Amino acid sequence: MAFALSPLAKRAGYRVESFETIGSTNAEALQRAGDGDPGQLWIVSKKQESGRGRRGRAWATPEGNLAATLLATGRYELSRAATLGFVAGLSLSDALDAVMPAGSIAIAIDGAVGRAASARARIELKWPNDVLADGAKLAGILLESTVLPDGRFAAAIGIGVNVVSRPDDLPYPATSLRELGAKIDAESLFLALSDAWIANAADWDEGRGIAAIRGRWLDRAAGLGGEVAVKVDGAVVRGVFETIDEDCRFVIRGRDGSLTRISAGDVHFGAVASAAAL
Repeated sequence: MAFALSPLAKRAGYRVESFETIGSTNAEALQRAGDGDPGQLWIVSKKQESGRGRRGRAWATPEGNLAATLLATGRYELSRAATLGFVAGLSLSDALDAVMPAGSIAIAIDGAVGRAASARARIELKWPNDVLADGAKLAGILLESTVLPDGRFAAAIGIGVNVVSRPDDLPYPATSLRELGAKIDAESLFLALSDAWIANAADWDEGRGIAAIRGRWLDRAAGLGGEVAVKVDGAVVRGVFETIDEDCRFVIRGRDGSLTRISAGDVHFGAVASAAAL
């Protein structure tokens, strides 16, 4: 089966280019932007050799997993474009709901039981860019952006999913769709993802609909209302995961009731958050 867009994505003017092997789907998308591509282009592969995650960390995509990047362009502020990562998380979770059997996954975040383990809650979103299943990382999202010479921005919205295998050398739990018992290939998942993106992007509405995206994201948020620790520039902020604010920053309520808003950091829940050191 070849990679293909859903009929809805095709009608909306999206395109897809697939590679048997690629260095980095994000790098390819940004290169296309620099060469004048207008956007609405998916770059996809089942094997990525030089993928990366947040803060330059490596993200391996062995044969059979999904590496997909959507190139988006526009003339609005980069701060608005930054919220596209939340659109991507919702789109992937919707796609997984569409292709996975209901009720097949229970949720436990870093050893802490999350909200009701219903069919709706079996996939959760961990701020800022992870998709979890059974408390383990199933997928990661990396948003990279640049300003083009004509003043437009270009965003590479990278999505990496452990379809058939997961890395073993990570400092946190990871899983794959195969390990979870889901008989899904990368092509089928991408088809569902390209379809789910259309509805979520319409809700986002070039950033004007971020309130709706924020609300839906919070419905799937991992660890909401629980103990949390966030490592920021070497320091650790502890408290309760209160919400994400209108700018999608992570909000922690301290023991004294004060609120701390965090734009970037590594989040830990449950027993890990309670440890003396991270």
